[in-house]
Amino acid sequence: MARTVLITGGSSGIGLAAAKRFVSDGDRVVITGRHEDRVRSAADESGAEGIVCDGTDPGQVARLAESIGDELDVLVNSAGGLPEFTASAQSQLETTLAEWNAALSKNLLTAVLTTTAVRDRLLASPDGTVISLGAIGADHGAGSYGAAKAALAAWNVVLSSLLGPKGVTSNVIAAGFVDDTNLFHGRMTDRRREGLVEETHDKRPGAVDDIAATIHFLASPGARHITGQTIHVNGGAHTTR
Repeated sequence: MARTVLITGGSSGIGLAAAKRFVSDGDRVVITGRHEDRVRSAADESGAEGIVCDGTDPGQVARLAESIGDELDVLVNSAGGLPEFTASAQSQLETTLAEWNAALSKNLLTAVLTTTAVRDRLLASPDGTVISLGAIGADHGAGSYGAAKAALAAWNVVLSSLLGPKGVTSNVIAAGFVDDTNLFHGRMTDRRREGLVEETHDKRPGAVDDIAATIHFLASPGARHITGQTIHVNGGAHTTR
């Protein structure tokens, strides 16, 4: 039976790769992004429905939820990234505040607002699933971005405790370095890339399909007893006991 899947930040990178997997299953997939041209292009490429939505805007998120319908089976909170902000010429404190507000808005509040908006629709599904994209930076220390991703993982534990008794799973995928994403906005140097690959055990960068495959699994029947977890997908660059 076809499911309804919503993927925020689905116009490129990991979100787009995940959309293609769900579309290939015959699911109805809705992707979102902030830029109309990118959303339209990604929708044409993947076969998904595209909706322009800024996940930090409560009004736009509310309209997105209304467009989904009465039931949502899978929510993938893929929107996020390094903070984009305008440096203040007035003071260092104002610049710091702008950076941290941008990081929290992009990487935490987009997920919180979207999940809250579609909560009742997830509860209407017999196999409701929430998957949020975290990052290795939450454990390795990456300034405001890493702190926002750490907050996302902490929020996920609370979310799982609230939705789990109602049959909805909720997990975070903490990705390591992944090629072919827009995370670094073209500022990744060859030296930095080599260093990130060297940190892994398998000596290769991650691929968007590595993360998309994990998303696909967490939305499968085989993952119904996995909830409240942070799943690390990084080639061994960060290990757990």
